[in-house]
Amino acid sequence: MMTLKQACGSSRSGPSCSSSGSLVLFALLLSFLAGCQTSDPQESVNSLERPNILIAISDDQSYPHTSAYGYPAIQTPSFDRVASQGLLFVNAFVASPGCSPSRAAFLTGRQPWQLEEAGTHASSFPTHYLVYPDLLEQNGYVVGYTGKGWGPGNWEISGRTRNPAGEAFNIHQFDEPPAPGINRNNYAANFEAFLDSREPGQPFHFWFGATEPHRPFDEGVGSRSGKELQSVAVPAFLPDTPVVRGDLLDYAYEIEWFDHYLGQMLDLLEARGELDDTLVIVTSDNGMSFPRAKANLYEYGIHVPLAIQWPKRIPPGRTINDLVSLVDLAPTILEITGIEHTGRFPMTGRSILSILLSEEEGVIDPSRNGVYSGRERHSSSRYENMGYPARAVRTEEYLYIRNFAPERWPAGDPQKYEEDGTLGPMHGAYHDIDPAPSLTLLVEGADDPELSEYLTLAVAKRPAEELYRIVDDPECLYNLAKSDEHQGILRKLRQQLERYLTETGDPRMGSNGEVFETYPRYSPIRLFPPPE
Repeated sequence: MMTLKQACGSSRSGPSCSSSGSLVLFALLLSFLAGCQTSDPQESVNSLERPNILIAISDDQSYPHTSAYGYPAIQTPSFDRVASQGLLFVNAFVASPGCSPSRAAFLTGRQPWQLEEAGTHASSFPTHYLVYPDLLEQNGYVVGYTGKGWGPGNWEISGRTRNPAGEAFNIHQFDEPPAPGINRNNYAANFEAFLDSREPGQPFHFWFGATEPHRPFDEGVGSRSGKELQSVAVPAFLPDTPVVRGDLLDYAYEIEWFDHYLGQMLDLLEARGELDDTLVIVTSDNGMSFPRAKANLYEYGIHVPLAIQWPKRIPPGRTINDLVSLVDLAPTILEITGIEHTGRFPMTGRSILSILLSEEEGVIDPSRNGVYSGRERHSSSRYENMGYPARAVRTEEYLYIRNFAPERWPAGDPQKYEEDGTLGPMHGAYHDIDPAPSLTLLVEGADDPELSEYLTLAVAKRPAEELYRIVDDPECLYNLAKSDEHQGILRKLRQQLERYLTETGDPRMGSNGEVFETYPRYSPIRLFPPPE
């Protein structure tokens, strides 16, 4: 196995006045303009040259899995560097707990239920939904990406000429994968090739989409790299066993791989004298690929790391508690660059520029009283390729979830047809959970009283409404929807979610919700027995 170091070591003049009268008028004009100046931070931003933009997005990483958040099993010096030189967000959330819809929402600034096919997994991406990298390019930026842009899905069939993240730069590859489960892509070398390809002085937008820590992992790589089982914190929805701890260590190793390449990119920009004028955004597309995390609207599915720096403009070293969604990033970028959205489907995210430019920390904008997430189809996991429609609102204190089809299995049907046409074993599917040692442990322990409760948490059918008090229950174990004490907050959040979904045109709030089931899937489709 190759180590990280082995794999990665690679003047205007003023106006001319011909008379004393002209000088007086000019002086009066200057005085008037000075009097009109405001402290509006946006005016000062738009008066600057547009910054470069580097997006670094990992694949399946939950909050709080970086060392900046105090997680002991993971060392992320590059993420921590961005956080210390800029902002560390503790309440950042994705619009969907799955890759394709989450990335589509990021790129468009719109919620997944506003994107038709692009709001589901492994479908298409209609061209009438503008992506902000295209808008940047139309206004003088050079745009590109390496690794994973938008996907999985079929952007070609929609009529797009390239991935919505930009022009691909994936030419530099290792001859062999540095370790099983690690991408062959030399991300940093491809970023350097991208920088070298632009015109001198041309601003850039680059999307570094790592495929880590997406499964499969190299089982045992975390321990072999020197990590210790006792260093991980096991979420309460998973059993505390050596298998689960080892699985978490392997996940930690891949996060550090992503972080190492981020560091190389930051160093490259610094060496070229461009880091100070680069807006750097580091985050993930959804939560970790473990049972009851990824593809779920619980905390470990939608709550992600986020750090942002722009040394030239953002006051550094602050921790931000505001509720922020990744759909807010595209409108923020457009506001920073002064670029107008020209499409007929406007962004619904809210710019966070005022938070970035503030010198305060904690809660900057109290009006941010909720963030919203949703999911439809993830993997091919149910009879006739059906999804699991659900929406959620997360406030500072609570998480409310509405499950629109509680009769369906949330993690996928438990039984499927095998390739030879025979019916497979019970607990032989659950394909909305990525294959993993942790999942295998739960399935094989279905009859073990000490493990069966964890399998139930991950795969059992759920009620139409769920309510969790996150400040006490971050693992979302105790559903308060039936609690007499919490009926007031349940009604309030139900109304808040329904109002937002209605305002944003969610088909699930009308008579056309099943349209999501009609969107084609361009990845393999599995066969399941019909529901009983």
